[in-house]
Amino acid sequence: MVLFDSHCHLDASEFDPDRAAVIERARSAGVSSQVVPAVTAASWPKLRDVCTLAPGLHAAYGLHPMFLAEHRPEHLQQLGDWLQRESPCAIGECGLDFFVEGLDPDSQRHYFQGQLQLARTFDLPLIVHARRAVDEVILRIRRVGGLRGVVHSFSGSAEQARQLWELGFMIGLGGPLTYTRANRLRSLVAQMPLEYLLLETDAPDQPDADIRGQRNEPARLTHILATVAELRQQPAEEIAAQTTANARRLFDR
Repeated sequence: MVLFDSHCHLDASEFDPDRAAVIERARSAGVSSQVVPAVTAASWPKLRDVCTLAPGLHAAYGLHPMFLAEHRPEHLQQLGDWLQRESPCAIGECGLDFFVEGLDPDSQRHYFQGQLQLARTFDLPLIVHARRAVDEVILRIRRVGGLRGVVHSFSGSAEQARQLWELGFMIGLGGPLTYTRANRLRSLVAQMPLEYLLLETDAPDQPDADIRGQRNEPARLTHILATVAELRQQPAEEIAAQTTANARRLFDR
């Protein structure tokens, strides 16, 4: 089976000691492609270098809402320059986070709106973080119009997922799906149209239930796949083929 990890922070410092081995384990597990989204402007050069280490590593550049303290207004202009020069697969990770205290909502909105406009200008998909902010994310996507992308680590309702699909967005699911208490997510993935699903690890974060509290890595995508197959009572090979095709279509990779 060929798998596509649609969200993996392979450039994170947690992988500095053994990044080459992590990449090799992923390939051995069938994970042939990974999207590596950025979180700050300062991280873009390292991320670009990491994505040259092996085929199938695809860079995305953006400004993550949880790193608000590191963003500056000029970074949006710089992001436009990077998009034009580097031709990444997507803009991201961007979005809104109304869960973490101390993150100014209006500043978050400023950077998110700027990245929505860049996505429209450059005709690139978006990788969106939406924690306790799915309704507003939907509203802002709808207002700009003509956008596409994925809301990663989706945690919303089936109705919110449907609205995103209608707007041209997929949902990304990973480690949280493997926990038996995640009833809403597990019900959603069991019933949703498969053409809107992307698999992800969000490594080194969001480990699956079998490695709770440990560092996550892209080779664990097989465990996400197994959970989806079990919940849908569908062959893993079919799910792998469809979700990989979904990712390739969205990211043009």
